[in-house]
Order: sequence, then structure tokens, then C-alpha cells
Amino acid sequence: MSAPLLYPYQQRWLADRTRFKVGMFARQTGKTFTTTLEIVLDCVRAEAAGKRTRWVILSRGERQAREAMEEGVKRHLQALQAAFELVEIDQFEGVQIKALEVTLPGGSRITALPANPDTARGFSSNVFLDEFGFHADSRKIWTALFPVISAGWKLRVVSTPNGKGNKFYELMTDRDPESPWSRHVVDIYQAVADGLPRDIDLLRKGINDPDAWAQEYELNWLDEASAWLSYDLINAVEHDDAGLPERYLNGRTYIGNDIAARNDLWCSWVWERVGDVLWTREIVTLKRASFREQDQTLDALMRRYNPVRLCMDQTGMGEKPVEDAKRRYGDSRVEGVLFTGDAKQHLAHVAKEAFEDRKVRIPSGNEWVRADLHSLRKVTTAAGNIRFDVEGGDGHADRAWAAFLGIYAASPPPTEYAYTPAPGKHSRWDGSFDDDDDDPLAGAKGAW
Repeated sequence: MSAPLLYPYQQRWLADRTRFKVGMFARQTGKTFTTTLEIVLDCVRAEAAGKRTRWVILSRGERQAREAMEEGVKRHLQALQAAFELVEIDQFEGVQIKALEVTLPGGSRITALPANPDTARGFSSNVFLDEFGFHADSRKIWTALFPVISAGWKLRVVSTPNGKGNKFYELMTDRDPESPWSRHVVDIYQAVADGLPRDIDLLRKGINDPDAWAQEYELNWLDEASAWLSYDLINAVEHDDAGLPERYLNGRTYIGNDIAARNDLWCSWVWERVGDVLWTREIVTLKRASFREQDQTLDALMRRYNPVRLCMDQTGMGEKPVEDAKRRYGDSRVEGVLFTGDAKQHLAHVAKEAFEDRKVRIPSGNEWVRADLHSLRKVTTAAGNIRFDVEGGDGHADRAWAAFLGIYAASPPPTEYAYTPAPGKHSRWDGSFDDDDDDPLAGAKGAW
């Protein structure tokens, strides 16, 4: 039985049959592809020997679980010309959850589903924790999971780093000489040296973020101590359905708008309240856009979502955009926020409380959003004043401040008044603006 052609670092991972194995790999180096190949080969070997085995893949979310099954397990089985049946199930070990399951003729099974403490208990199986550093409640998942594999089952854990406050960090940095864990580390330099076709300089320039490059590609552990929003907080509120305009439910919406014209990003973040949770519906960014293009983009968002409240950065060059927005949309709907030290501290505290209480949902796995949210650091000056800096001093965390402005816009207690939600996506809003009828969002550059 031959495996697909693999790079040396993938061959080393595949050849390691240690019961407990953990790997830290740079982004897009094939860690999930290789581990799902190992799972498939294990099942096929068991079937050839007249036995059967069981694997469960726990991913950070439903989309990632589907990708592991569709792009990994299914693809490998087809390449090996192995017979199998793939079905979607709505319940796993008594837990209501969407999952995909492959069954081989001899009874071996592979199930892929989102990880949480409930799905991580109550079954006996080999387990693959995919992108474990990004799992919400990683410690609770670990506590629930480990007894599952105690009866001789194998455990595979892979991820890129995600700060120091999670169980993956502990697994990778434990230096106990008697540890049963086999560890593999493959940064972008090792992967390219082993033959992976990537242009390192182009990737570094393209990501344009030293922290993101250090974490995602060089596998450095970023210090979480001074981060205003830790990666654990960010992980806990990510959701596959967030950031998708088509998920808009015609509910009450709120928009935060961070202003920029030259090197920084102009960013608008749209939140919709669903119950007591604010869901991200859309994030639009522009760079080096004219004021006219910014106005047209904001007008399109106002038409699409008809928000209850729009909060805008009024600092410096923001004075005129705020004045114009009040004229177009009304003083009662638009609030300009001067980014003084006290104002930024208030915005940051309101937002952090929403993250801690899990009252917000943000797009899952978007590296630009994650980097912006994590980049803010609270600094106390020698004079005892509080300010918020961006890690490394490069950039302004524009997406983060747009998100915070939108959360602040939604923060006052709801007031009872007549409200008409935005129309469905096939309807047109009856309000009027001075701009053209064409929707500039249809061609907006830099969707994130």
C-alpha cells in the first residue's frame, strides 16, 4: 500500500507511530492533510487484517471539521480506491451536533465534528485534535477527552501556535524527560528546505504584520500577558456563521466606523443583535480610498442594514465625515467619538466585557481580524495614565476599534420606539441618499 508523495517533514510525521504525538506546523504546510492520511491508512490496514478501528476528528468548528473530512479523509480514501460511505449525522454520542462520518466495509469509522467539552467525552476511540491551539475551552476539552483514549487508543494533536494561555502551549513546551509525547516542529523555513514550494519573502511582505508572521510561520509564542484580548477570549467567540452578510436576520443592527484616508484602514463593522448576542454580519475595509468612496460605501451599508445607531471615530480628520453622516442619516442615529484616552479606555472595557461574557460572535479563523483584536496592549504611563498601544508600534488596530465602536453603539439599554428593519436582500430600501444607485460594496476592495 503506497502513500501519496510527501515532503520529508510529512514523511517523518507519518512514520512516527508513537501513541501520543503532537506537532506544531506553520500555516498551510499540510498538517491536517498528513494526519488525515495517517488516519485513513490506519483504518485501511485494520480492514485488510480483518479488524476494525475507530477515529474521531475534533476540529475548532463545523467548517474546519467538514474540510478535514472532505479535503482529507474522503480525498485519501478515493486516492487509495477504498470503498466507503460518507453520511452527515445530527447527533454524536447523544449530543445534538452536525458531524460527518465515514464507514468502511469492515466497520471501521471516522467521524469529524466540532470540539467542545460535551463532544469530547462519552466514546472510546483514537482521537485527532486538529488546530488544538485554537479550540475554545481547550483545557475543558482536554479534561473531558483524555479518559476517552486511556484504554490504549492513540492521540494526535496538531496546531500552529496561538499564544501561551492554552493546553497546546503546555503540550509543546513540557520538558519532562519522562514525557510520553513525541513532538514535531516544522516552521516555514524547515518546510521550504524540505521542498514545500513557497516564496518566503513574498509571504512575509504579503502578511505585512510582524506578529502574525512570527506566530503563523515562524512558530513563536506571543506573550499574552499584556494583550487586552487574549487568544482564548478571541477563540471563544469565533463562529463559522459570523461575518456572512447572507446570515442577516433583519434584526436590529449597529455599525462601528474607524476613519482613515492614507496608510491606515477605513473600516466599518456591522453587528446584529440576536437575542442577547451581537453577531458580526459584515466587515468592510478600504485603503487609500477617497472620501467619496468612503461615503458611498457607508451609504450602502446604511441602506443594507438600516442600523439603529452608527458610532464613528471623530478624531482629527473624522470631524467632517461625522458631520456629513449626521446630515445624511440624522443626529439621533450617528454619534462621533473623540478618541481621547478616557474614551478609548471606555470603548475597550465595554468590548472586553462583551468578549468575556461571550455576547459577541466574530468570523472564525480570519487572521487579519484576529491579529487586530489581539494587537491592542494596555499600557500604564509613568504619570499613571492609561493608553492603548498596538503591539510592535506598527499599525492602528483599525478593525479592532471599528468592532469596539460597534459594540459601544449597541451598549445602551434598548429603548422602545418604532423601528423598521432593513428589507430582504431582494428588496430595495425606500430611503434616499445623494449618492448613485449602484452598490459600492459589490466591488469593495479588501473585504476584510
